[in-house]
Amino acid sequence: MTDPLPLILAIDDTPANLLTLRKALGDAFDLQIATSGATGLALAIEFLPDLILLDVMMPDMDGYETCRCLLENPATRDIPIIFITAQNSPDDETRGLQAGVVDFISKPINPTVLQARVRTHLAMKRLTDQLRAMAFVDGLTGISNRRCLEETLAREWRACLRARSPLAIAMIDIDHFKRLNDSYGHQSGDACLVAVASALKACLGRAHDLVARYGGEEFICLFPSTDLAGAQRKAEELRQSVQDLGIPNEGASAVSVVTVSVGLAVTIPTTEMTTKQLMHSADTQLYEAKRTGRNRICCIEFLDG
Repeated sequence: MTDPLPLILAIDDTPANLLTLRKALGDAFDLQIATSGATGLALAIEFLPDLILLDVMMPDMDGYETCRCLLENPATRDIPIIFITAQNSPDDETRGLQAGVVDFISKPINPTVLQARVRTHLAMKRLTDQLRAMAFVDGLTGISNRRCLEETLAREWRACLRARSPLAIAMIDIDHFKRLNDSYGHQSGDACLVAVASALKACLGRAHDLVARYGGEEFICLFPSTDLAGAQRKAEELRQSVQDLGIPNEGASAVSVVTVSVGLAVTIPTTEMTTKQLMHSADTQLYEAKRTGRNRICCIEFLDG
């Protein structure tokens, strides 16, 4: 199976310029076109291209305004933008760089120069994306790390606030993990963490659900747009999936295998609430699950801010 072609969005109000770009780029790229800044913004959000070629002089919304809107939107702010322009004075270049573009290509377009610069910035974006992904991955388990969790929680909180939809968070802790480490060794403890992380991740049913390692033997799952009943079903699936691994932990519990306790909190975000309050509620419920016997779920619907 071949990799998909790099997706490039060209925004220019002149059809002849778009035709020139299409001919210059040839068949090596998947080119989407837009004939206005507003249409370009909509297509950028819909398709999330790898690179944007943006004309400066356009009616209604010029290249500078379009660039500003792209960079202000979290969904599109990391997409590199190249200005295609007949304005190539030092002042024009300075203004464009200050606006956030990564490069300039002067009109009339030289196809060889265009292809070379496009390939250079696509390569740089791939490297940047790889480094960014590594920064959000837990080194041991391969799932998302705490930094990724915090950024995702903030983003999903804002989305649920706008939509007035519920957000559920499950705080998960491996029961008697110290006993497992002491009895079977730290290598077995690490293997347990990897297996538990994999089992939790396998339970996620939607692309925008998240499981992250929060620290030590603690994990957190986020379930946007999930009410209390749905979150309880998912939490039980998480709990059971770990027990079903059958990882020995003799004497630690009645079942003598690794289990987890789950603290679950659900809310419909408001401007009076914070993510810290929701996290605290989940942590309180986790403590209650531990206190009342482990290998169970305790939950709360946190609505009063």
